[in-house]
Amino acid sequence: MKIGFALPQFNHQAYGIAGTAGFASGIEEAGGASLWVGDRNLAAVRPVVGYGGQGNTIPEELNPAADPFVLLGVAASATSRVLLGSHVLVAPLYPPVQLARSLTTVDLISGGRLLPGFGVGWSPEEYQAAGLDFTRRGARMEELLDALHAIWTSDPAQYEGDQLSVPEHHAPLKPARRPRPPFYLGAMSERALRRVARRGDGWLPLVVVPSYVDVDGLVGQRSLLDELARQDGRDPAAIDTVLRVNIDAGTSTDQVAETVKDIHERTGIDHFMIDSMYDVDTVDGSLEHARRILELVEKG
Repeated sequence: MKIGFALPQFNHQAYGIAGTAGFASGIEEAGGASLWVGDRNLAAVRPVVGYGGQGNTIPEELNPAADPFVLLGVAASATSRVLLGSHVLVAPLYPPVQLARSLTTVDLISGGRLLPGFGVGWSPEEYQAAGLDFTRRGARMEELLDALHAIWTSDPAQYEGDQLSVPEHHAPLKPARRPRPPFYLGAMSERALRRVARRGDGWLPLVVVPSYVDVDGLVGQRSLLDELARQDGRDPAAIDTVLRVNIDAGTSTDQVAETVKDIHERTGIDHFMIDSMYDVDTVDGSLEHARRILELVEKG
């Protein structure tokens, strides 16, 4: 199994981001496989739609949010082996040229270790702040993927769609990963899974330990994804999975490790990213927490 961890970005850990480089190198030294960021451009005071598209509240832990691209750049320069991913960037919020430039920079600094993960998000206020139509976010994501592909694989590069327009421009600086970094996509609904089946190089599902662990649901979603991929003429084995594991406050490291091992045995998922932002307040504490989980998983 490959076990990765979220970089300090949210909640109390956000105030300790000066320790990001030490955290990243510590995870690599401990045997971690990957480091990850999420994305929260803002947390509305009176949200129309709540966290994950449910209710009308957002956890206060998401109020402090550090910049994902800066954190990935710091982690890239402090490590030499671990993969560097986003689970997930709310990609339609970003202009494609700027998004491509930021991700290209991280990929080059890291020598091709970037796993960019994208989602459409659930916050209308984030789209309002960016001057975008929340109701067209799915279509915008489709065009954004096309634009990124064009920017990353051609020079000169250009793209013209209904929502996005990138004029022909010089684009000689390419990511280290060829022909381009893979597209990992977050998806839970059938509509989103269809996008993964058509376009994704990886799928990014989620569990919360212990409050939301639906292994049968994961198996069902992956079976549907595989069938949809076959319908599109794709080999399902070409679509990777990285499972995000959020930890509820007060959960023991033993329970986290046992849950990860159980999910691995029952689903075959072999790459996990673990986020302790709800459970651990400090960056040093998060590193020790991660080391303990790695030890427990390794013991089998």
